[in-house]
Amino acid sequence: MTTPIILDCDPGHDDALAILLANANPAVDLLAITTVGGNQTVEKCTINARRICSVAGITDVPIATGAAEPLIGDLHIGEYVHGVSGLDGPDWGEPSVQASDESAVDLIVRLLREHPEPVTIVAVGPLTNIALVIRDHPDVVDNIREIVIMGGSTERGNDTPYAEFNIKVDPEAAAIVFAAALPVTMCGLNITHQALATPDVIERLKALDTRMGDLCVELLTFFSASYLRTWGFTSPPLHDPVALMRVIDPSVVECLPEPVAIETEGRYTRGATVVDLHHLSGERDNALVAMTLDRERFWDAMIEAVASYV
Repeated sequence: MTTPIILDCDPGHDDALAILLANANPAVDLLAITTVGGNQTVEKCTINARRICSVAGITDVPIATGAAEPLIGDLHIGEYVHGVSGLDGPDWGEPSVQASDESAVDLIVRLLREHPEPVTIVAVGPLTNIALVIRDHPDVVDNIREIVIMGGSTERGNDTPYAEFNIKVDPEAAAIVFAAALPVTMCGLNITHQALATPDVIERLKALDTRMGDLCVELLTFFSASYLRTWGFTSPPLHDPVALMRVIDPSVVECLPEPVAIETEGRYTRGATVVDLHHLSGERDNALVAMTLDRERFWDAMIEAVASYV
């Protein structure tokens, strides 16, 4: 069965590969790409979505621009990882694919109302757009099958000692999403760090001998340098496609039901995902938390997706 999805993202190197996977894999039907400020400003993230769709020939999926700022405060961007453009590395040129006149929230709400079956939202950036849909349009919530998130961690953070970047950008939005009476799956750093783009992966992409394979090598080469410089990783983790893979084949991403709370006030811990792995709090399970990745099958699916673009 094909699962209809909306991909909410902030491209971003790993977001770019998530777009390629979402469009190519037959297990999902990519209804729309919506953008949010995060890895770069929302304007740059929208241009980047247009860039990757242009080079991939994705012309039938609407792209809509979403929230430029978090619900509270100013936008904190990830330029230190993704560069000035948000998608540094390749020479992109001007994108030919255009963005929709609809806002991201309006497009998401319309698709949820019009689609004949519930839609899965795969959210791999800050959760501002999704929180606005839930908060301001409660009539469409029942048309959301589930929300699968790349964000958070069961362990330490990557933007602050305890906060993962996507959640740290807008903790209030994350709190709204996790508090909603909706099925939520969290794919955090603890699992995405299992999806390392090691040298054997780079060689597999080079061996495709295609424009898209070479483009992905360029993206991952820049991403690798950022991760080595910032965190000391010798190979970068491909975060966002892990959340998508959970939808494509849940057996590749094994999860446990857990209570998850979002810290919005802590001086040192704002943006932390408090995952009660041992159920010490007595709170109800409100999310599935991804724990184990079948790395071989993940990369097989990712390479197959990239290979489909000639």
